[in-house]
Amino acid sequence: MNDLRADCTRCFALCCVVPAFAVSVDFAIDKPARTPCPNLRDDFRCGIHTELRDTGFTGCTVYDCFGAGQQVAQVTFGGTSWRDDPASARTMFDVFPVMRQLHELLWYLTEALDLEPARALHPEARDLKKTIEALTTGTPEELLELDVGPHWQRANALLLRASELTRGKGKNRRGADLIGKDLKGANLRASNLRGAYLIGAKLTNADLRLVDFIGADLRGADLSGANLTGSFFLTQAQVDAARGDGATKLPKSVTRPAHWVRRQA
Repeated sequence: MNDLRADCTRCFALCCVVPAFAVSVDFAIDKPARTPCPNLRDDFRCGIHTELRDTGFTGCTVYDCFGAGQQVAQVTFGGTSWRDDPASARTMFDVFPVMRQLHELLWYLTEALDLEPARALHPEARDLKKTIEALTTGTPEELLELDVGPHWQRANALLLRASELTRGKGKNRRGADLIGKDLKGANLRASNLRGAYLIGAKLTNADLRLVDFIGADLRGADLSGANLTGSFFLTQAQVDAARGDGATKLPKSVTRPAHWVRRQA
């Protein structure tokens, strides 16, 4: 999945320019869309990167473009930045959200291809992945005219079937409101937590193996000591938004966030 992970050294800081954000617990300031963040340096690096959480920019630390930034910068626009060619800026900024959707789809389809119980669906997943990969190489004009919706619909149906095959008879808690719930040590193994609201939930030492996390909101959820082995459709952004420790067991598709405090012996 290397091509589906953000490589900021090959991007033109599109995530620091394109999205809008407002003063909140996630952002210390207001920033209009398509406007460079005041913390953005001339070399496209963040001037407070190592201090984002301490200075009120937690939202920046949990954003993931799935590698769309470098694809737009290096492939779609051939390595010429919006600063070097201001006339391209508007188009580049409009293309970025489209590319991000395509790359997110590719990330989920790649995950589906790693689910052995869903191997019967692998040919369909590979076919759809190949189709979407071809779309990512389109011209700016082609990308702006693209309707990603039908591709999402097809992918979502496939991903849901892959989930059902992988989870077996696990409980369906899709879209459940579990905000702030005390679920310490809960047995949620093989559950469908698609789109579930787990904001601030206490999931310490919970059994979250083989859980489908697609679209689940894990902001502030405590995963200390939880076992997420084999869980799937869990993005790095979701993990980064949660809390955990050295005892949290994560699937191989994500890495332990640097800000998690390791459990003391």
